[in-house]
Amino acid sequence: MPASSASSAPADTSAAPAGPGPLLRPRAWLRARFAHWWQARLPLADQLTLTQRNVYILPTGAGWMLALTLLVLLVAAINFQLNLGYLLTFLIAGSAVAGMHVCHATLRGLQLHLLPPAPQFLGASVPLHVQLTNPRRSPRYAIALALRNDAAPAWVWCDVPAQGSTQVQLAWRPTQRGYQRVPPIVLQTRFPLGTFRAWSYWRPAAQVLVYPQPESPAPPLPLGASAADPHGARTVAKGSGQDEWDGVRAYRRGDTRKQIVWKKAAQALAAGSDALISRDAVATPRQTLWLTPAQAGLPTLEARLSRLTAWVLAAERLGLRYGLRLPGVEIAPDLGPAHQRRCLEALALA
Repeated sequence: MPASSASSAPADTSAAPAGPGPLLRPRAWLRARFAHWWQARLPLADQLTLTQRNVYILPTGAGWMLALTLLVLLVAAINFQLNLGYLLTFLIAGSAVAGMHVCHATLRGLQLHLLPPAPQFLGASVPLHVQLTNPRRSPRYAIALALRNDAAPAWVWCDVPAQGSTQVQLAWRPTQRGYQRVPPIVLQTRFPLGTFRAWSYWRPAAQVLVYPQPESPAPPLPLGASAADPHGARTVAKGSGQDEWDGVRAYRRGDTRKQIVWKKAAQALAAGSDALISRDAVATPRQTLWLTPAQAGLPTLEARLSRLTAWVLAAERLGLRYGLRLPGVEIAPDLGPAHQRRCLEALALA
């Protein structure tokens, strides 16, 4: 049974297991090499049905102790010719065999489906939602899932109802930006007696787009030139609280209380009218920012991308139009969730 981890990146980086090397720890190195070779033979699929071909079962430590106890009971019954000893021995052995069948059947026939994972920033955990579907008419109990690349797997236990489904969430923390393949997932159960352990391995084909980790705290945004102000002077967006008023107009839904001309409103109410008048603000041009790695002023590529990621989030939060220039990539200035997603994707793949 493999006991080492597989790489989480699309490029298989686990060909040479990390550690002190084969000379200092030959057993661990051989186990890691075997785990890598064996898991590489598993197919990549976001949906998997467990059958007798991919579900494995072996006795647990308690199971081996039970086998030793049954052997002692059998020898004692033979030696002393105890009929009740035979009865007890074969009764417990039959229960253990029945438990082995139930343990294997708990996983056999289970259907697994990995929901598409959402992009995430480096340094944060990616939630992986796994849906378990049970097509048979009896429930399945005590099924555990964990990521195979963890040194100490955090098992998540669940029950799957009869002809129903259960969704389990696993947390995975990538170590690199860009497209990262979801690590293998292991399922296991020891139901009902704990004397046998049935398990299966699953290699999802899904990849997660990992954005660079935003710098915190990040320096202020670099000043950019707007279309109306080529010299780069800071301009104020409409609605920021520093608008210049130019005349009045009829009230529109969404106008703030500050825009309402309350003196005219009082005169209108006195005249028996409920018409409101609002101040009309001069539409000032929004500032346009061009973000480039040179503006970051940092020596390493990862540090520059981290600062640019923080600036993209800050510009989007402040409502500033911003563009991004990277080697071989130029994204025109814009604003909105789709534009932010394009910029973050370009930074992740830079």
